[in-house]
Amino acid sequence: MSERTAPRTAPLRARAEIDLAALRANVRALRAHAPGAALMAVVKSEAYGHGAVPCARAAVAAGADWLGTATPEEALALRAAGLPGRIMCWLWTPGGPWREAIEADVDVSVSGMWALAEVTEAARRADRPARVQLKADTGLGRGGCQPGDDWADLIREALRAEAEGLLRVTGLWSHFACADEPGHPSIAAQLGRFREMVAYAEERGARPEVRHIANSPATLTLPESHFDLVRTGIATYGISPSPELGTPADFGLRPVMTLSASLALVKHVPGGHGVSYGHRYVTPGATTLGLVPLGYADGIPRHASSAGPVLVEGKWRTIAGRVAMDQFVVDLGGDEPVPGAEAVLFGPGDRGEPTAEDWAQAAGTIAYEIVTRIGTRVPRVYVNEEQDG
Repeated sequence: MSERTAPRTAPLRARAEIDLAALRANVRALRAHAPGAALMAVVKSEAYGHGAVPCARAAVAAGADWLGTATPEEALALRAAGLPGRIMCWLWTPGGPWREAIEADVDVSVSGMWALAEVTEAARRADRPARVQLKADTGLGRGGCQPGDDWADLIREALRAEAEGLLRVTGLWSHFACADEPGHPSIAAQLGRFREMVAYAEERGARPEVRHIANSPATLTLPESHFDLVRTGIATYGISPSPELGTPADFGLRPVMTLSASLALVKHVPGGHGVSYGHRYVTPGATTLGLVPLGYADGIPRHASSAGPVLVEGKWRTIAGRVAMDQFVVDLGGDEPVPGAEAVLFGPGDRGEPTAEDWAQAAGTIAYEIVTRIGTRVPRVYVNEEQDG
């Protein structure tokens, strides 16, 4: 991830401005939604495209108790950058860097017997106990151990390894399938199953530090799911995990990323002029076109061709024709901004610009994907790095 700090007027082709004050405020707001639980700020996939290390530091400064990543490599990178405190990672494959994670004091997730065997062997080699969180599949059908005999076997062997001093069972956890759809019958079913699986483990001697199932939408809308810890991913970055239920402002959140570019060209064209590949857009009359130097290689979704919104000189424009690898065109309707004028693709919306949710609607996807896919050719420019007050 390219990182730099620069004033707003820096002459960059494109920039993703990351407002760390907004991120810190979001962490505080999320803590207020779950006052009885610790908070894990999830910084996987470069903090959903925002930059893992700067965002992790800001989250911890604002009171995040844990950091969460998907892969062990992401967790180890945080440790290498000097991030202290509790870090958890959960997406393991056979042969993963178990020993390195143990030696870095990272909590690792185990969903099955193969992973338990590998982590205990790594603990023997490291000559120190592993911090292990056991994941239950309560109904998502993805990672996690199935209830019944599989869970019973995993609990028995994990507690046996704990008695041998090879690991410490630090957590019991799961993940919702439909927490962004309040009232969905799977929510109550998963909560009930999670309670049963936790009770089974604790009856047999497990003494976890944390029990957790709540993701961003559950943190905001399901207080009965908070347990000891909530895991906030997309909400940390000021994006509503459930637009049908509320905007970021409704939840006390503010979008952290603003994506903009400098117009590379402004030119006059006659009516009937084809624009971009396939001529899916033809100018209805004489007009001006603006060239925006961002494309699908930068993470701009091709599915937003002829639909993605852009703010130029105070007016919403729409992508004219197809998004190409490095660029797309907007019809300026005869207006003549100078080359280098700012084109804002999305941001908090304060200046009337589109939001990531507007782009999600245009591309037929979710706002999570819009921000996470912004590529490494776009520099991240961090503002408001100093802690508030």
